[in-house]
Amino acid sequence: TSTSRYVTRKSTGEPIIIGTNTSVRAIVGLWRLGTSPEEIPNCLPHLTLAQVFDALSFYQDNQAEINEYIDRNRVPEHLIHPAVKAAIQNL
Repeated sequence: TSTSRYVTRKSTGEPIIIGTNTSVRAIVGLWRLGTSPEEIPNCLPHLTLAQVFDALSFYQDNQAEINEYIDRNRVPEHLIHPAVKAAIQNL
């Protein structure tokens, strides 16, 4: 697994931003929804742009691992409220 200036691992092994409890998967999730890297600190104001870019770089080097964390933490389809489903489909 790659090392990174701003990414470390929780005791569970999941990659997070050093000094925060923000997971790389959370940053990747925003990015996948179409949020530009420059806009992500507006959503997560405790992060710097450098931390965001480093997290995305870490993801590029470790996609299979991060995708596994994303899949493992996905809310089951039957638990998603219909209004949320409609909003997501309209993105």
